[in-house]
Amino acid sequence: MHAIVGVALAMMIGGPACAEGERAGDFDYYVMALSWSPNWCALEGDGRGAPECAPGADLAFTLHGLWPQHEDGWPSYCRTTQRDPSRGESEAMEDIMGSSGLAWYQWKKHGRCSGLSARDYYGTMRRAFGAVRIPAVFPQINKRLKVPAEVVEGAFLEANPGLKPDQITVTCLDGMIQEVRLCLTKDLAPRRCGADVIRDCRMKDAVLNPLR
Repeated sequence: MHAIVGVALAMMIGGPACAEGERAGDFDYYVMALSWSPNWCALEGDGRGAPECAPGADLAFTLHGLWPQHEDGWPSYCRTTQRDPSRGESEAMEDIMGSSGLAWYQWKKHGRCSGLSARDYYGTMRRAFGAVRIPAVFPQINKRLKVPAEVVEGAFLEANPGLKPDQITVTCLDGMIQEVRLCLTKDLAPRRCGADVIRDCRMKDAVLNPLR
């Protein structure tokens, strides 16, 4: 699929979350969210002065999070007896997440719901991220593009032959490619996304900003 000289996507946002404070480990599957870093920087990171948005950061798709999910809705801020991660454990996630602050926040909101220790949750996130092949074209993007969101999804499907269209979705925000989201079993195998997750972005001219 060499004709990926442009890529774009439109918005898909999941359904309403469940009430906060559920019991840890009570969920059906994971959603792994991969953010297009240059667009996140344009929408949020630049305003925060985020270091991962500095010139030369050279970040393409980064791991936003691995979210425990119900077939409809999701748990958050769950009750758990597991200790929080150390600063060093969170800092060790910067290479795939862009910042230790994001790693910590993902643990606080989502990781506590996994039923895992912080160390094991971070390890599970790393394994999930490492199991997905990022299409080689994306780290080469050096100019602003406008393309259909479905092209982004198609590139991931081609690069990951075992992945099916109902196991992946692309979201957009403010006319930009926002995220690629993949649905995984608790063992990190691809599975069908729930109805509240699978609503793909339909934009035909979504913006894909270049790497910095």
